[in-house]
Formats: sequence, structure tokens, C-alpha cells
Amino acid sequence: MIARLWKGWTPLSNGDAYELLLRDHILPGIHRLAGFQGAYILRQDGETETEFVIVTLFNALDDVRAFAGDSYTTPVIEPEARALLSRFENFASHYDIKLSPAD
Repeated sequence: MIARLWKGWTPLSNGDAYELLLRDHILPGIHRLAGFQGAYILRQDGETETEFVIVTLFNALDDVRAFAGDSYTTPVIEPEARALLSRFENFASHYDIKLSPAD
């Protein structure tokens, strides 16, 4: 299994809206993809920004490519999400999962 990790930041005032967008619109769309196994939304509110770490889980790297394309390290950011972000990493990292809670 592959974990895809990406970070983005919003102004503190956009944190709730971005989280809601992820929960209600963006991640449910990804659930329909073959090989998608779930996601985590990690959130940390700072003084002026909210940091989000998004971890999506896929069966294999080919499933990630089906989602993100051949340049699969480039983040996939919907226009409505981009409008809420103040900054973001311009890459997504991928890790082989060697131990999970189910193990």
C-alpha cells in the first residue's frame, strides 16, 4: 500500500472552510477511484495560519498515477481549494506502508 502525503496552509480564517471542502466535496470524489483506500486530514491551527497534512492511501503506485497522472508527484489541487489556500507544497511525497493499525 502507498501513502501519498501533501501539505497546504490556509489563513486561519479559511481553515474551517477548507476542511469542510475536503470532507464534503474533494475526498468523496476520490473515493470512487479504483485502488483508493481512504484518507486522513491532519490539521494544526497556528497563530495566523492553519496547516493541513493530507494523507491519501492507495493500493499501488499505479493507482496513484491513475489519480494524479504521469507526473504523480505534482499535487492535485481543485480551483476551489486553491482559492482557500495561502500556500502549499508543490510536490506530493509517496511512501510504502510497512505497518498499519490493521497489522
